Amino acid sequence: MRLIAPSILSADFTNLSQQIKYAEVGGADFIHCDIMDGHFVPNITFGPLVVKAVKRCTKLPLDVHLMIENADRYIEQFAKAGAGYITVHQENNRHLDRTVALIKSLGVKAGVAINPATPVNTLTEILEYADMILVMTVNPGFGAQKFIPSTLRKVAELKEVREKSGYKYLIEVDGGVNRDTAGAIADAGCDVFVAGNSIFGSDNISASAMELKNLINR
Repeated sequence: MRLIAPSILSADFTNLSQQIKYAEVGGADFIHCDIMDGHFVPNITFGPLVVKAVKRCTKLPLDVHLMIENADRYIEQFAKAGAGYITVHQENNRHLDRTVALIKSLGVKAGVAINPATPVNTLTEILEYADMILVMTVNPGFGAQKFIPSTLRKVAELKEVREKSGYKYLIEVDGGVNRDTAGAIADAGCDVFVAGNSIFGSDNISASAMELKNLINR
């Protein structure tokens, strides 16, 4: 069963609790929280206080994606706020093994993300320990961007490596996921589909989430 993780980056924050409930009705498996600091990416979103508030709104696991500098300083705060997964970027975490170990020591599953221009082989030494690998299929920082098709090669490569090595990580895709791109992403080997604008930007959040989930599980 492939999973969907609606991203609240595209939600209406004046009615966030209800919007999350609509996503749940549509079959959401995770709630994805994009954390941006205006340094690693050119945008600022929110921090642990909002994640803690989201946790009170749902029983679904929170999939927290840290697009921030000095992630190690904030991991414990996000863990205490209720994160089920915490994903950090390969590109700006110099001691990635230590960071992944820190996340796991707090009882949270650890993910590692790579940007569109970052090759899979930069993750060789961490794949054994990661619970999730996030392939960015747009350049991070803003929602509603156009999907970059060449990134599908990395999804397929991660699937092949997992099968050959017996690793257990989930493969997640974030960026430009919608009804037009979901089929190709599923065929490449994705397990978890992050979708923001295509779910929360629609007139019917529940129906859009359900449509995406049905599409990827055909």
